[in-house]
Amino acid sequence: MLNFLGFCCPLLLAATGALFSEYTGCLALFMDGLISFAGFLTYAFTVTTGSVILGTGLCALTCIAICLLFAFIVEKTHANYFIAAIAINLLFSSFTSLFSWLIFGTRGVLTTSAFLFSLVSANITTVIITIILMATAILYLKKTKGGIYFRITGSNADVLLVRGVSPGIYRIASWGVAALFACFAGSFLAIRISSFVPNLASGKGWLALAAVFMGKRKLPVISLYALIFCAVDFAAVYIQSFIPAIPSSVVLALPYIVTLGLVVIRK
Repeated sequence: MLNFLGFCCPLLLAATGALFSEYTGCLALFMDGLISFAGFLTYAFTVTTGSVILGTGLCALTCIAICLLFAFIVEKTHANYFIAAIAINLLFSSFTSLFSWLIFGTRGVLTTSAFLFSLVSANITTVIITIILMATAILYLKKTKGGIYFRITGSNADVLLVRGVSPGIYRIASWGVAALFACFAGSFLAIRISSFVPNLASGKGWLALAAVFMGKRKLPVISLYALIFCAVDFAAVYIQSFIPAIPSSVVLALPYIVTLGLVVIRK
């Protein structure tokens, strides 16, 4: 059970972060690329500093700063957030490959004894931090003025203007929040396997966006869909052991097939 919960945490975090951007009407379509980039940064900073806490912290600061900068540029130039987010997703994927080659001389798997963790300890830490972050997000969105402003930025921006509040501030901030949650998702994925592998996210960013879409902006429902996706993904890891005849391509596609089915049923 602990292993499954730890397995679910990155997707739950990614969906929570994406929810903030969905509320503001500028969905963070860069989540998948950013999760992989964050996993790489966590590995690189941890190996460099010798501390996984410092490595994760530096990763978070870097990812948040980059996303806030991009959001500021998009907001000030009145660019299309949707197109910009898609472009940024591709950029993060390129960053991962480029910096991996420049720093470590390879675009492949990165592993070292300096980045080695106990799976049990990693799962416990991951679950605790995920619970804290998600509980904080729920309380903030439901109980604070800033949370209410986030929730109405995309649908009732005129209300903010009447109150003298700029909706642009919340659109920019939503990408910063999405970056924070994506960073932790990527960090936890890398820490769980004690290494960095290319395409670390493996589509979790897109699954998070699907969960937000089907959950209709309700975090408990979003979390439920995220858990369903994770259960299918988790089962896919072991299914070939019981049914060897199933092609590996089908096993890899299983979470997305289920997602597509749920989208059709939900509509």
